[in-house]
Amino acid sequence: MRNKTILINGIKVHPFPSEANLLEYVREHKGILVAINAEKILHATQQVRDIINRNIGYCDGIGAVMAMRRHGVRNAIKIPGCELWLKLTAALYKQDKTFYLVGSKQEVIEKTVSRLQQDFPGIRIANYRNGYIRTEEEKAALIADIKAKKPDVVFIAMGSPKQELLMDEMFKAYPAIYQGLGGSFDVYTGNVKRAPDWWVKHNLEFAYRLLKQPSRIKRQIHLIKFLILVKAGKI
Repeated sequence: MRNKTILINGIKVHPFPSEANLLEYVREHKGILVAINAEKILHATQQVRDIINRNIGYCDGIGAVMAMRRHGVRNAIKIPGCELWLKLTAALYKQDKTFYLVGSKQEVIEKTVSRLQQDFPGIRIANYRNGYIRTEEEKAALIADIKAKKPDVVFIAMGSPKQELLMDEMFKAYPAIYQGLGGSFDVYTGNVKRAPDWWVKHNLEFAYRLLKQPSRIKRQIHLIKFLILVKAGKI
């Protein structure tokens, strides 16, 4: 099952039954890990869909898991990207794999690197930089540095679809394991608090975020629309 993708609204999603299964797959297949949630399934542009379909889309949100079940896949689980990147790091850093990090503000990326060095003693970080890439020249210099440093894993925390578009360019220039992380560096360093465990365990993280940030209501309306379409068998 792990090698068979399920097509959900034009997006190929891997129905990984466990985090261990995903990590095993990634060890054998270089590519871009893309977190799939309801918002991406509904609104990803064709360009982003094409990137996902060439790579490794996994269920990051409960909406994606529900869509999997609607397609007859019962054992696919939700794998939060903000947890996955650390488990990927834990699985690979002792094997002398090297890491490259891009994203967030300068002080956050520096704090992220410092904490990684504490949490994973001996981790090899090839290089890092903030996520404010303002010109084509800066982007070209970043890609050239990745080609020169030859990291095994590249984490890009810039938000979607910006990170997917950048990782696609990077992968074409230098194949490796890539993962888009959104705001994970901010969560990891404590700048942004994730929902408490109870909310996460009961798939209510979206509701916690809404309580803390009511301006997210427009995004949650999309989630309701998604659930209706899933129940109606249209996704």
